[in-house]
Amino acid sequence: MVVHRLVRSCHRTTGHYVVSQAVPTVALMTRRHDGQSRVALGRWGERRVARWYEAAGYVVLDQNWRVRGGELDLVVAKGDQIVFCEVKTRSSDRFGSGFEAVDARKQQFVRRTAMSWLDSHDRRGRLRFDVATVNGGSIEIIEAAF
Repeated sequence: MVVHRLVRSCHRTTGHYVVSQAVPTVALMTRRHDGQSRVALGRWGERRVARWYEAAGYVVLDQNWRVRGGELDLVVAKGDQIVFCEVKTRSSDRFGSGFEAVDARKQQFVRRTAMSWLDSHDRRGRLRFDVATVNGGSIEIIEAAF
C-alpha cells in the first residue's frame, strides 16, 4: 500500500503558505547531460503537479501553452479563480531550489504571458500565481507566490 502524506506549512524565507505532498519515487528519471532529458524531466514534473491540482478539485485549462516569446507551464481553475502555476522540477537542490529560480524577472514574464493567455481565451476571474517545485518524489506548492 502506498501512502501519500500532505503537509501544510509556512515557507521559511517568504512566509507564504506552502502545500507539500510526499509522493512515491518509483518513476524518477536517470540523470543525463543532454537537453532532451532535462525537457523530459520538466514535463514529468508538470504532469505530476497537474494531477495534484486535479486531485484538489481544480480543472486543468492548459498545459505548456505557448505564445511568441513565452510559455505557461500550467493554467488551472476552480470556481471563478484562474491559477497560473510556474513549475520547476529538480533532481536535487545542488543548484538551488526551484522556488529560488522564480525571481522578479521570471515573475514579470509569467504575468505578461498570463495576460496574453487571458486575452486569447477571453476568460476573466480572480487571478493567482503559484510556484510549484518537484524535487525527487515531493511536490511543494506556494499558493499566491507573487
